[in-house]
Amino acid sequence: MDARERLIKSAQALLWERGYVGTSPKAIQQLAGVGQGSMYHHFSSKSDLALAAIERCAEQIKSFAETSLSGPGSAYERIEAFMMQERKVLQGCQLGRLTQDPEIVANPDLHRPVDQTFGWLRHRLAEVIVQGKERGEFDSCLNVEDTAAAIAGMVQGGYVLARAAGTDTPYYSAVRGMLAMLKPSRNKENGD
Repeated sequence: MDARERLIKSAQALLWERGYVGTSPKAIQQLAGVGQGSMYHHFSSKSDLALAAIERCAEQIKSFAETSLSGPGSAYERIEAFMMQERKVLQGCQLGRLTQDPEIVANPDLHRPVDQTFGWLRHRLAEVIVQGKERGEFDSCLNVEDTAAAIAGMVQGGYVLARAAGTDTPYYSAVRGMLAMLKPSRNKENGD
């Protein structure tokens, strides 16, 4: 792995763990095993490196979500697979944690990929929900955008609940609750 790649991976890990302010260039260099000259050869500033790390996180989150959302099965099964995918619940979402970092929120360049990624996720979930409505899996009155936002919000909120409790149990409880609300009732399935 080259120095640039090590710097990005190190910045990702430290941003997730410490936030922007708590992540110093020196800490990134030490974790990456590179010197200051190498860092500034590849990146003009800490902000420039942080942007590359945030964009990498965004790509990884999109790939992670897309694995389930474009996978086999019904719309409900794909949403279920997305919410039940193995994840580091107690660590939370890399980008979700950055939404509470005042330095990230205040910097339009650093905030943009965070906002765009969550926008992409809501849009992608909405596409799957539309497919489910078209196939009769979901109630025809279901509001697509609101439901997509609720699913994305449940995942992020589930992380918070799990971190507060120190166990992933609240996350999976929230997932089961959301899935129960989405699942067509047996009466509707049987035409009753």
